[in-house]
Amino acid sequence: MMRLLCKAVAVVEESDLEAWLRAQCAEYAYDLGGVFRRRGDHSWPLTAGDEDELESQLATGGHLLPLPKEPAALANVLEVSIVDFVLDRLAGVVGGEGRRGTERGYPDIEVTGPAFGGGFHAVDVKIAQRKVNKTGISANTQSRITLYTGNTYFRYPQLHWPGTFRAFNDYATHLDIIGIYTLNQGSASRVDDLELIVQQPWRIASKQRSSTTREYIGAVVRIADLRAGIGEFDTPEAFYAYWRRFRFNIGRAVQNQLDKLLNGPQTPPGAVEKPPPDLPS
Repeated sequence: MMRLLCKAVAVVEESDLEAWLRAQCAEYAYDLGGVFRRRGDHSWPLTAGDEDELESQLATGGHLLPLPKEPAALANVLEVSIVDFVLDRLAGVVGGEGRRGTERGYPDIEVTGPAFGGGFHAVDVKIAQRKVNKTGISANTQSRITLYTGNTYFRYPQLHWPGTFRAFNDYATHLDIIGIYTLNQGSASRVDDLELIVQQPWRIASKQRSSTTREYIGAVVRIADLRAGIGEFDTPEAFYAYWRRFRFNIGRAVQNQLDKLLNGPQTPPGAVEKPPPDLPS
């Protein structure tokens, strides 16, 4: 039996994208139950009265395997789900348009259209696990969220880097959707208490890298500060001045790509050049 879904179309006045994203993310429901396996152990046909009964029967019949619990792998699953959700909502906005980014590029979603004031807007999705210590769930994330790769498109924002739609400076707005969850190792879905936060990256930035081995700009780790937009910089100008002066390592792959961008034609805005395998993402 085929079911046809009619998608509602929303007509909005010129909107603040940040406020619009917050309103949409408040309605996001995490509904990933696990990894589906075709082979099961039960009789056919399988009949269920609702989604909860279906999930229960699939799990009992051996069709549901747990999602990965490794943070990076689980983050990828969550990011895809959230990007799908936002793109679906954007498709229902008259005068709004969304475009999915590349796996190793920036941003995860490019938004444009008169509904959001025209121009281009970068929306990136970040996922962090709540830290759990001996006394229970901490007030901090397990590790620092990465806001930007510091030694490529952020350091040289006038250049159109591989893996991006256009130069960093061509975006009128930069926004992050931050998903924070508690890992449930006993559940196939792995995720409890998922919270989505929308912030401008500079507002939640720290003066620390998020990795000791990679050139990443890190966020503050206190969840209440992420929620309230309380970082270590008072203004976006202070944030950009600090991190653009930071002595990031420029490895051979980045230097080769930088030389290519400075000395040759750049990819036209809107087109995405596939990044070399050794270029940091």
